[in-house]
Amino acid sequence: MVLLVASSPVTLQRNSVTITATQWTGAALFGIAIIHTFATKLFERLAHYRPTHAGLWHLLGEVEVVFGFWAMVLVVAMFFIDGADTAIAYVKSRNFTEPVFVFAIMVIAATRPILQAATGAIRALGSSMPLPGAMGFYFVVLATVPLLGSFITEPAAMTMAALILSRRVFSQSASMRMKYATLGVLFVNISIGGTLTPFAAPPVLMVAGTWQWDTGFMLANFGWKAAIAVLINSIGATMIFCKELAQIEVSNEKKNGHTTPWPLTIAHVIFLMAVVIFSHHPKFILGLFLFFLGLSHAYEKYQDRLILREALLVSFFLAGLVVLGGQQRWWLQPVLTSMTSEQVFYGAVALTAFTDNAALTYLGALVPGLSDEFKYALVAGAVTGGGLTIIANAPNPAGIAILRNHFDDNTVNPMSLLAAAILPTLVAVFAFKFL
Repeated sequence: MVLLVASSPVTLQRNSVTITATQWTGAALFGIAIIHTFATKLFERLAHYRPTHAGLWHLLGEVEVVFGFWAMVLVVAMFFIDGADTAIAYVKSRNFTEPVFVFAIMVIAATRPILQAATGAIRALGSSMPLPGAMGFYFVVLATVPLLGSFITEPAAMTMAALILSRRVFSQSASMRMKYATLGVLFVNISIGGTLTPFAAPPVLMVAGTWQWDTGFMLANFGWKAAIAVLINSIGATMIFCKELAQIEVSNEKKNGHTTPWPLTIAHVIFLMAVVIFSHHPKFILGLFLFFLGLSHAYEKYQDRLILREALLVSFFLAGLVVLGGQQRWWLQPVLTSMTSEQVFYGAVALTAFTDNAALTYLGALVPGLSDEFKYALVAGAVTGGGLTIIANAPNPAGIAILRNHFDDNTVNPMSLLAAAILPTLVAVFAFKFL
């Protein structure tokens, strides 16, 4: 995402650096939004205790709404602080390509033809392993789909993995402990699994062109390490929950609707790949998506409900992050540039938990003269911390939107997610730092 800083007539001085009132307001609202993401369960409970305004509380309890809501507050504040022209210019300066792309790729990747093909391949791989119940299936989902994200992009991989896990594992009376652990491993694996190529992971995409990182470079410096970490995390989760998984029989599940003819599946794959190819061109994406909707309507009996609502909520979340994130450069960039290569790796892991990891790497790409060690440490740290919170990595809201119905109060507890992601994150730390 592109981060620009709007000027403001109201300024404050700090260490001889001019900081505008809008920037202070943006930073404060960003902090409030982060706190809000940890308090969504409170709003869901308020909806039960205060039914008069239950609709409002449910809205504020939607984690995907949080950043969009506080972005709206920021824009309203800018109208009063800087005037209408500046506020409008600021919003127009935002780059909303990523939200548009994520919306389209989520809907297409979640269609029945794509999921039937992916689930069939995963079931075939899983059944080839001499493991009871759903152990093989579960391992293959966590190990292969995140790495596939290096080619179909991380948002598509997240959508596919989350829907398969939702229908084949989470719906089979899995324990809450297993659900959170699976979510933590999935988020971490998706974040690091997209580093085999320079175009699939948002934090890598932000710097690949500027620093001239191609596929060969990514494979040699990131890809093989990420693959090892993904495999270790997947094996660990499978072994920890082997007893539960052994009780789930994936192969006995009923097929959902008509089996899709292979020409229609191929057409869906073509639309999916076309959206990936034109991922930086929102007008092409919208055109392709409209044609895709026409195809889906023409063959409705081979489709399940399109996840338009879920995809729109995720896009709203990312758009809000784009708007709020544009006012964070004034404090994020000095923090990053004040660190050594050693410090920036661990600093990026920590900062990623509180801001989008693509924003961190983008800011690093603006600084000239960085050493190769610093560049590697920044990106490695950013992708390593991408599973700690919902805002850490762009695909995470998609996973939450799809899987949250399997959690208490239809809400994923941020602290439980953080706790579940720590161990797989430490595995990624070891892989990128010491291999």
